[in-house]
Amino acid sequence: MAPATDWPAAATNWREQVPDGEPALLEALADQLAALQRKSARGGKASRALHAKGNVGVRATFEVRGDLPEHAKVALFAQPGTYATLVRFSNGASARQADRKPDVRGVALKLLGVPGKKLIPGMEDATTQDFLLIRNPVAPFRNPSEFVGLVTALASPLGGLPRFIGQFGLGRTVGLVRALLRGFKEPNHSLATAPMWSALPIQLGPYAVRFALRPHLPPALTASPNDLGAELAAQLRAGPVAYDFQLQFFVNEAITPIEDPSVDWAEVHAPYVTVARLTLSQQDVDSAEGRALADQIEALSFDPWHALAELKPLGAMMRARNAAYRVSTRARHAAPEPTDLAELRSTGTSAR
Repeated sequence: MAPATDWPAAATNWREQVPDGEPALLEALADQLAALQRKSARGGKASRALHAKGNVGVRATFEVRGDLPEHAKVALFAQPGTYATLVRFSNGASARQADRKPDVRGVALKLLGVPGKKLIPGMEDATTQDFLLIRNPVAPFRNPSEFVGLVTALASPLGGLPRFIGQFGLGRTVGLVRALLRGFKEPNHSLATAPMWSALPIQLGPYAVRFALRPHLPPALTASPNDLGAELAAQLRAGPVAYDFQLQFFVNEAITPIEDPSVDWAEVHAPYVTVARLTLSQQDVDSAEGRALADQIEALSFDPWHALAELKPLGAMMRARNAAYRVSTRARHAAPEPTDLAELRSTGTSAR
């Protein structure tokens, strides 16, 4: 870990650019994802609109370092501390499909016992904080319309793709599909060794950052390409699995844009710095207790907007998630926020 004196300076002149009419547009896009969610349910119980298949749900600890520079000492990073954490690994598709199929991989963290006011109306006093990451450092989409348009088009390609081409043009469509295919060609790495990125920024008090998880184990292809969860479960029976939680600070709009997630925040300009460690505890995921915990994690909602006010999500894609996640969470009757692990173990978390 780099000493605090090696931390880069951080700029505060970032700005969001919210166009006129965006709230109505984002609600309309959320409705399109809700329609996809209903279609995937086929008349049964609704699942998540995206990241429907959970690979595995486990318990962990999130330990904040004690040697951070002043500009990083914001919210839960203001002082060293350890938070019990629930972790859900998932595939990105709206359908539960085999892990061997090309897909986005993701991980969601829910830290417990985090004081402070949260952003979601009606959940301001919850004591949880969520962080969501994917296996790719950038998203190929420039804006929410491209993202939702292509997701829904690929779900019904016969009619959807011609409509998408009509809206965005053949060249842009081909470029997006090629970018997706490049990401999908990434081999199936073990979840214990795969880095993950936020790909989208959040506030850190007066600053703006993207964040990442860097595994301590060296890169390795999974020995079980058809069941990523089983491979990680085997790792955790043998011992804990750890990752560094790292931040990249906004430098300027040209090289670290807030609104365009298709632009990589290049490490040469915005170096990663470690602020915490996530450790998946040694555990038996296949035990009765492990299966019960996984079921309870699956019933929860994980939302980038379930966050402290000082850690507000930034940019159009994040604003779109604010609208879409509300709709998805209501449709599947997600479970209430837990207060601690003891509550989960003693009473369970049932969907409401």
